[in-house]
Amino acid sequence: MSESGINRRDFLKVLGLGGSSLALTGCGNTDVQSGVEVVMPNVHPEDFVVPGLSVFYASTCTQCGSACGVMGRVREGRVLKLEGNPESKISGGKICGLGQAAVQAQYNPDRLTQPMVKEGDKLVPTTWEKAMALLDDKTGPKSGISGEQFAFVTGATSGHLKALIQNYMDSLGSKNHFVYEAVSPAIGFAANRQVYGVDMPRLHLDKAKLIVSFGSDFLGTGASPVHFAREYAKFRKAPRGTLVQIEPKMTMTGANADRWIPIIPGTEGVFALGVANELLNHEEYVRATSPDIVALVRKYDRETVSRATGVRPELVAHVAALLWEKTPSLVISGASAEGHVHGVQNAMAIQLLNKILGNVGKTVDGQAQSPFPQIAPSAGSFAALKAMNDEMGGGKFKAVFIHGANPVFTAPSFMGFRENLRKAPFKVAFVDAIDETAQECDLVLPILTAVEDFGSHVAWYQPEGVEVSIQQPLMEKLHADTRSMGDIMLDLVKVRRAEEYKAWPDFFSYLKTAVVAVKPVVKYTDTDEHFWYDVLSHGLIQVDAPQQEVGANFAAAALDLSSSAPVQDPKFPFYLIPSERHNFRDGRHANLGWLQESPDPLTTVVWDSWAEIHPKTAASMGISEGDYLEIASQNGMLKVKAYLFPGIHPDAISIPLGQGHEALGRFAQGVGVNPFRILDPVFEKSTGEIAMYGTRVSVRKTGSKETVVKDEGPYNTQLGRKLVVTLPADVAQLSKEI
Repeated sequence: MSESGINRRDFLKVLGLGGSSLALTGCGNTDVQSGVEVVMPNVHPEDFVVPGLSVFYASTCTQCGSACGVMGRVREGRVLKLEGNPESKISGGKICGLGQAAVQAQYNPDRLTQPMVKEGDKLVPTTWEKAMALLDDKTGPKSGISGEQFAFVTGATSGHLKALIQNYMDSLGSKNHFVYEAVSPAIGFAANRQVYGVDMPRLHLDKAKLIVSFGSDFLGTGASPVHFAREYAKFRKAPRGTLVQIEPKMTMTGANADRWIPIIPGTEGVFALGVANELLNHEEYVRATSPDIVALVRKYDRETVSRATGVRPELVAHVAALLWEKTPSLVISGASAEGHVHGVQNAMAIQLLNKILGNVGKTVDGQAQSPFPQIAPSAGSFAALKAMNDEMGGGKFKAVFIHGANPVFTAPSFMGFRENLRKAPFKVAFVDAIDETAQECDLVLPILTAVEDFGSHVAWYQPEGVEVSIQQPLMEKLHADTRSMGDIMLDLVKVRRAEEYKAWPDFFSYLKTAVVAVKPVVKYTDTDEHFWYDVLSHGLIQVDAPQQEVGANFAAAALDLSSSAPVQDPKFPFYLIPSERHNFRDGRHANLGWLQESPDPLTTVVWDSWAEIHPKTAASMGISEGDYLEIASQNGMLKVKAYLFPGIHPDAISIPLGQGHEALGRFAQGVGVNPFRILDPVFEKSTGEIAMYGTRVSVRKTGSKETVVKDEGPYNTQLGRKLVVTLPADVAQLSKEI
């Protein structure tokens, strides 16, 4: 059978469904005839507005990669608020503060509202007609640019926009699609593949009696915080589960733990092997472990582990005793354990505990296997940006497209990314606000926000089956000269492959056709039109799929951390912890005033950056709160106010990510500092990823001081009445509870 003059297999690839079981099925019922029916957009809100009454529409949150299902509350044609979609297996009807702030992105006063073109060293307004003509002139068939001279860098992508971007790259004959995330899960994924055979296993928090987390902030910045918060609530119900958090700097998850154990950064794997050594005193665990691994683990006795990690010897035995007593358990590795030269080894040593304890198949198993690999998520990596930057620096690329990433802001200064980007003759950014990268581009195109546009998304973490989340406009577009990113990509791919895409006048019709094609997989028997409106009504497509098989594969050589101790440099005595905040992530949301105004959960600081330093370390250096500190690495220096914080290792300094913008609008520009800039060129040895926690710094008082603006203290929270009596954690000794 043919569709629009192409065979069915190619037709499905065009729709982003290539490689799925659909390629083997018949066409089934269809009342959408490609190239015949003109698919009209949704009915205009004005047609059914009742003044004062709200209407709810299902859609998808795009503030992070979790793809939570949401419901938008719309009144008189304007979206006012987002709530969780109770039908979503991911969100379960819940939503986080970051998701709520998506509404403010829609009404942001600094949104880009018209195309801009570079004249001299300034961006000036232009029309869409001129912008698209310039695009065709610089990148079209007559431009003379070959596929290998073209690069497209995006953030993590999934869904049908990902398929269109890839199909466009194929039409150019280019393999230079670089997927980049400034805070990347690539190291953890690499360890998971070696151990479990999958990028990300499914974690059953609700089935565990004990969770031991090595720096995994699953409640704050993890793979799916809203989902894991719901699972954590089940974990805490009777019989109440116990959480132990081991990390160098307290995270949101650490703040919820029964016991929080500070550790020297990078030594988490050594601690895990020490716990494994204690567990192997039980004969049943020895029998389940290979002799070469037993021999390796025996090297990590309590005293050896204590010297390496800075953790008291008795705590190694205590954690092992908890794992012995409370079964089944779950052991998780996180960013602070993985962001080192030996990050994969650290993660694998931590995962070894799940193998020894028999957790694999109980609290750790496989997710559902997506039947749609073409729209499955592509994780970003620093290594991808480094490869692009190296080739761009050599003058390879004549044209560069950028969407969903801001590498000029997030790339460390040692890369010289801004300077290398300038070597490309033609740069195009697709953004809704002008950020640092867009400022460097020759053409900047304004795109719709998530609450104005259609789309589809597939999350990395799927708790049950495979959920394809559908995004639909919650209101008409606010600015007339903004366009859908999907529409732009469809226009671009039509320039190269007009015949294959002529059936779809816009991205809406393309997405509708692709969604309707899924009917056979979900065994829907009604008409295509009913299926489409059912999908929009529910906001998702839930697909049953076979579960991935997970293994537990370990080699002793890969677990040996005896040579992992970092080289000490007395000039840079402190470990730098560039901490990810749940509301700013990599800084893309710093232009939202609601998030700037929201107090950091652990320090309550607002509208600023700060350097967290342990009170004992501060006392030894004569540092008090508000002192400006000069934090210097081998690669740069920042000046930032001190905040005395007991939830950090005495040998570490933490600066939150996300601030320090030079652009992105009035709420972001000139606020705080950007720790990405001073990261050193230290890389994880097996993946090439930057070791986010591998930079060492010096700390010096500058002599200046300023009040740290925060929402804490008797005058801010209790109006001087001391309604709630507080004690320092070391006085209260809450850790004795477990």
